[in-house]
Amino acid sequence: MKTDDLIGLLAADTAPVPRHVGERRLALALGGGGLAALAWVLLVYGLRTDLAQVAGTLPFVIKLAMPLAVAVLGAAAVFRLGHPGMRLGTLGRLLGLPVLLLWVWAVWVWSGAEPTQRDTLLWGDTWRVCSINVALTALPVLALALWYLRGLAPTNPAWAGAAAGWLAGGVGAAAYALHCPEMDAPFLAVWYVIGMLVPTALGAIAGPRLLRW
Repeated sequence: MKTDDLIGLLAADTAPVPRHVGERRLALALGGGGLAALAWVLLVYGLRTDLAQVAGTLPFVIKLAMPLAVAVLGAAAVFRLGHPGMRLGTLGRLLGLPVLLLWVWAVWVWSGAEPTQRDTLLWGDTWRVCSINVALTALPVLALALWYLRGLAPTNPAWAGAAAGWLAGGVGAAAYALHCPEMDAPFLAVWYVIGMLVPTALGAIAGPRLLRW
């Protein structure tokens, strides 16, 4: 069989890809992962009892806004890295901006605190479990983000997997924030960020294995 004949045979049954299929698949992954993360928090940890009282306070708003901003930027990065020829560009430099702003806030709080208060600001009451709980909450989001990428054609699987993990870490941290009693910026800047980096590392490791084509 000649090359031209083979190409013609392979192309004979092709059909146009539906428009916006990638966007719909990403929305499905994000929606399903977000619901799974929230269900995990509700069933395993439970909501904090004073959520209604603290929901409008500035520390809680910032605590929730940081991981949600990470999730939004991570979703944009995952979408771009799933398409051959698309680069992160400026977005790549923005992915860590929410964490950087949190660190600035944490340093400001730390520097203004009395020396006797600093241990409490950093360690809180739940540092032993916080990071692992954030990472566990993020796992269903990571699984669905990788599923989304498997339906596309990422040309850099490691970076695509890492972006999926960063997205998952943001969603997981935001969901876990509904349970976690900690509110101090230094605590969040260390233990929440570590929890978000765990799925990022897992995604970077899994990407080359799961996303090759």
